[in-house]
Amino acid sequence: MDTNIAIPKALGGSGDGTDPKELLVSAATTCYITTLAYLLETRKIPVVELTIHSDATISEQGFHINHHPQINVSVDATEKQVQSAERAFDGADKSCDVGNLLKSGGVTIKVFGKVM
Repeated sequence: MDTNIAIPKALGGSGDGTDPKELLVSAATTCYITTLAYLLETRKIPVVELTIHSDATISEQGFHINHHPQINVSVDATEKQVQSAERAFDGADKSCDVGNLLKSGGVTIKVFGKVM
């Protein structure tokens, strides 16, 4: 990875690069999506496309990360495979080491997955 790191403009920095919060969310997202991909592969789910969008907020209630993964399965996927893919969202959340480390530090992580 080759990226510039900068303090956000809101905190008096240049804003000309990735800030630490973005790097942290990227690490959590990468861990989650690779864990999800592994689970889908081991369950032999016929995935056509796997995408994710994650966002984060910091408030008085703490730091929150929301993952929004979407799994597009092939048209010949069985209902059992679709249900297994839906369960994989929670399995990946529970198995992601980075996410678990963040949770132990008080970060709230929620997953809003879709199987299509």
